[in-house]
Amino acid sequence: MASAEPAAGPVSVIVLAAGRGERFIASGGRMHKLDAPLAGRPVLAHVLETVRRAGFEPQLVRPPGGTSGMGESIAMGVRATPDAAGWLILPGDLPLVRAETIAAVAAGLAGHAVVVPTFQGRPGHPVGFASGCFTALAALAGDAGAKAVVQAHRRAGGVLELPVADPGIALDIDRLDDLHAAERRLAEGHG
Repeated sequence: MASAEPAAGPVSVIVLAAGRGERFIASGGRMHKLDAPLAGRPVLAHVLETVRRAGFEPQLVRPPGGTSGMGESIAMGVRATPDAAGWLILPGDLPLVRAETIAAVAAGLAGHAVVVPTFQGRPGHPVGFASGCFTALAALAGDAGAKAVVQAHRRAGGVLELPVADPGIALDIDRLDDLHAAERRLAEGHG
Protein backbone atom coordinates (compact mmCIF):
# COMPACT_ATOMS: atom_id res chain seq x y z
CA MET A 1 0.00 0.00 0.00
CA ALA A 2 1.27 3.47 -0.82
CA SER A 3 2.59 5.76 1.87
CA ALA A 4 0.56 8.76 2.97
CA GLU A 5 3.73 10.82 3.53
CA PRO A 6 4.00 13.84 1.25
CA ALA A 7 7.08 14.53 -0.89
CA ALA A 8 9.03 17.78 -0.78
CA GLY A 9 7.28 19.60 -3.65
CA PRO A 10 3.96 21.45 -3.47
CA VAL A 11 0.62 19.79 -4.08
CA SER A 12 -0.40 19.92 -7.74
CA VAL A 13 -4.00 20.70 -8.69
CA ILE A 14 -4.74 18.85 -11.91
CA VAL A 15 -7.65 20.40 -13.81
CA LEU A 16 -9.18 17.88 -16.19
CA ALA A 17 -10.38 19.50 -19.40
CA ALA A 18 -9.90 16.83 -22.06
CA GLY A 19 -13.49 15.56 -22.34
CA ARG A 20 -15.58 16.12 -25.44
CA GLY A 21 -18.61 17.62 -23.67
CA GLU A 22 -21.02 15.65 -25.86
CA ARG A 23 -23.93 15.73 -23.39
CA PHE A 24 -23.70 19.51 -23.22
CA ILE A 25 -23.85 19.84 -27.01
CA ALA A 26 -26.66 17.27 -27.21
CA SER A 27 -28.67 19.29 -24.67
CA GLY A 28 -28.54 22.42 -26.83
CA GLY A 29 -25.14 23.91 -26.00
CA ARG A 30 -23.53 25.72 -28.94
CA MET A 31 -19.89 25.19 -27.92
CA HIS A 32 -17.78 23.02 -25.64
CA LYS A 33 -19.09 23.28 -22.09
CA LEU A 34 -15.76 24.52 -20.71
CA ASP A 35 -15.82 27.42 -23.17
CA ALA A 36 -19.47 28.29 -22.49
CA PRO A 37 -19.97 31.68 -20.85
CA LEU A 38 -20.88 31.72 -17.17
CA ALA A 39 -21.30 35.19 -15.65
CA GLY A 40 -19.39 36.63 -18.59
CA ARG A 41 -16.40 34.26 -18.51
CA PRO A 42 -15.83 30.70 -19.72
CA VAL A 43 -16.68 27.90 -17.27
CA LEU A 44 -13.05 26.77 -17.27
CA ALA A 45 -11.83 30.29 -16.41
CA HIS A 46 -13.88 30.15 -13.19
CA VAL A 47 -12.21 26.88 -12.19
CA LEU A 48 -8.68 28.06 -12.98
CA GLU A 49 -9.23 31.32 -11.08
CA THR A 50 -10.54 29.45 -8.04
CA VAL A 51 -7.49 27.17 -8.00
CA ARG A 52 -5.24 30.25 -8.05
CA ARG A 53 -7.24 31.91 -5.27
CA ALA A 54 -6.63 28.76 -3.20
CA GLY A 55 -2.90 29.34 -3.60
CA PHE A 56 -2.07 26.84 -6.32
CA GLU A 57 -1.06 27.01 -9.96
CA PRO A 58 -3.40 24.73 -11.93
CA GLN A 59 -1.94 21.92 -14.04
CA LEU A 60 -4.35 21.95 -17.00
CA VAL A 61 -4.84 18.70 -18.91
CA ARG A 62 -6.42 19.62 -22.26
CA PRO A 63 -4.39 18.02 -25.05
CA PRO A 64 -5.39 18.57 -28.67
CA GLY A 65 -7.71 15.73 -29.63
CA GLY A 66 -8.58 14.95 -26.02
CA THR A 67 -7.82 11.69 -24.23
CA SER A 68 -9.40 8.25 -24.02
CA GLY A 69 -11.03 9.23 -20.75
CA MET A 70 -10.64 10.51 -17.21
CA GLY A 71 -8.08 7.85 -16.26
CA GLU A 72 -5.72 8.83 -19.05
CA SER A 73 -6.18 12.52 -18.23
CA ILE A 74 -5.33 11.95 -14.56
CA ALA A 75 -2.27 9.91 -15.52
CA MET A 76 -1.07 12.66 -17.87
CA GLY A 77 -1.35 15.30 -15.17
CA VAL A 78 0.35 13.16 -12.52
CA ARG A 79 3.20 12.13 -14.82
CA ALA A 80 3.75 15.81 -15.69
CA THR A 81 4.26 16.64 -11.98
CA PRO A 82 6.11 13.61 -10.52
CA ASP A 83 7.77 15.57 -7.68
CA ALA A 84 4.50 16.92 -6.26
CA ALA A 85 3.64 16.29 -2.61
CA GLY A 86 0.30 15.05 -3.89
CA TRP A 87 -2.40 15.76 -6.43
CA LEU A 88 -5.87 17.21 -6.32
CA ILE A 89 -7.99 16.01 -9.22
CA LEU A 90 -10.50 18.66 -10.24
CA PRO A 91 -12.73 18.31 -13.30
CA GLY A 92 -12.85 21.53 -15.29
CA ASP A 93 -16.66 21.55 -15.30
CA LEU A 94 -17.04 22.40 -11.60
CA PRO A 95 -17.09 26.21 -11.69
CA LEU A 96 -18.75 26.66 -8.29
CA VAL A 97 -16.22 24.77 -6.14
CA ARG A 98 -14.75 27.10 -3.52
CA ALA A 99 -11.10 28.00 -2.97
CA GLU A 100 -11.47 27.09 0.72
CA THR A 101 -12.44 23.55 -0.26
CA ILE A 102 -9.40 23.15 -2.49
CA ALA A 103 -7.14 24.36 0.32
CA ALA A 104 -8.82 22.07 2.88
CA VAL A 105 -8.44 18.98 0.69
CA ALA A 106 -4.76 19.79 0.12
CA ALA A 107 -4.22 20.24 3.87
CA GLY A 108 -5.90 16.89 4.55
CA LEU A 109 -3.18 15.13 2.57
CA ALA A 110 -0.73 15.78 5.42
CA GLY A 111 -2.10 12.75 7.25
CA HIS A 112 -4.01 10.71 4.68
CA ALA A 113 -3.35 8.91 1.41
CA VAL A 114 -6.66 10.06 -0.10
CA VAL A 115 -9.00 12.94 0.78
CA VAL A 116 -12.57 12.99 -0.55
CA PRO A 117 -14.64 16.12 0.13
CA THR A 118 -18.28 15.51 0.97
CA PHE A 119 -21.28 17.81 1.08
CA GLN A 120 -24.31 16.52 2.98
CA GLY A 121 -22.86 13.01 2.71
CA ARG A 122 -22.31 13.18 -1.06
CA PRO A 123 -18.73 12.87 -2.35
CA GLY A 124 -17.37 15.37 -4.82
CA HIS A 125 -14.19 16.98 -6.14
CA PRO A 126 -11.38 17.77 -5.91
CA VAL A 127 -10.23 14.39 -4.65
CA GLY A 128 -6.77 14.54 -3.13
CA PHE A 129 -4.06 11.89 -3.43
CA ALA A 130 -0.77 11.84 -1.50
CA SER A 131 2.55 11.33 -3.28
CA GLY A 132 2.53 7.63 -2.40
CA CYS A 133 -0.30 7.19 -4.92
CA PHE A 134 1.96 8.18 -7.84
CA THR A 135 2.44 4.72 -9.35
CA ALA A 136 -1.27 3.85 -9.25
CA LEU A 137 -2.36 7.22 -10.65
CA ALA A 138 0.32 7.34 -13.35
CA ALA A 139 -0.83 3.92 -14.60
CA LEU A 140 -4.50 4.88 -15.06
CA ALA A 141 -6.00 4.57 -18.53
CA GLY A 142 -9.38 4.84 -20.20
CA ASP A 143 -12.43 6.35 -18.56
CA ALA A 144 -12.45 4.58 -15.18
CA GLY A 145 -10.89 7.51 -13.34
CA ALA A 146 -9.25 6.88 -9.97
CA LYS A 147 -12.12 5.05 -8.24
CA ALA A 148 -10.05 1.87 -7.85
CA VAL A 149 -7.25 3.85 -6.17
CA VAL A 150 -9.72 5.41 -3.74
CA GLN A 151 -11.32 2.02 -2.99
CA ALA A 152 -7.94 0.36 -2.34
CA HIS A 153 -7.03 3.06 0.17
CA ARG A 154 -10.50 2.98 1.72
CA ARG A 155 -10.07 -0.75 2.44
CA ALA A 156 -6.71 0.06 4.08
CA GLY A 157 -8.20 2.88 6.17
CA GLY A 158 -6.29 5.61 4.35
CA VAL A 159 -9.20 7.74 3.12
CA LEU A 160 -10.36 10.90 4.86
CA GLU A 161 -13.93 11.84 4.00
CA LEU A 162 -13.82 15.58 4.59
CA PRO A 163 -17.19 17.30 5.19
CA VAL A 164 -17.27 20.73 3.55
CA ALA A 165 -19.92 23.46 3.38
CA ASP A 166 -19.57 23.62 -0.40
CA PRO A 167 -22.31 22.29 -2.69
CA GLY A 168 -20.06 23.25 -5.62
CA ILE A 169 -18.04 20.04 -5.17
CA ALA A 170 -20.79 18.15 -6.98
CA LEU A 171 -22.41 20.79 -9.21
CA ASP A 172 -20.85 20.01 -12.55
CA ILE A 173 -21.85 21.37 -15.94
CA ASP A 174 -22.93 18.41 -18.06
CA ARG A 175 -26.00 19.86 -19.76
CA LEU A 176 -27.19 23.29 -20.78
CA ASP A 177 -29.67 23.24 -17.85
CA ASP A 178 -26.70 22.81 -15.47
CA LEU A 179 -25.11 25.94 -16.91
CA HIS A 180 -28.33 27.90 -16.40
CA ALA A 181 -28.59 26.61 -12.82
CA ALA A 182 -24.99 27.67 -12.13
CA GLU A 183 -25.74 31.11 -13.57
CA ARG A 184 -28.73 31.43 -11.19
CA ARG A 185 -26.64 30.33 -8.19
CA LEU A 186 -23.98 32.93 -9.00
CA ALA A 187 -26.62 35.65 -9.46
CA GLU A 188 -28.06 34.74 -6.04
CA GLY A 189 -24.59 34.92 -4.46
CA HIS A 190 -24.19 31.15 -4.00
CA GLY A 191 -20.97 30.55 -5.82
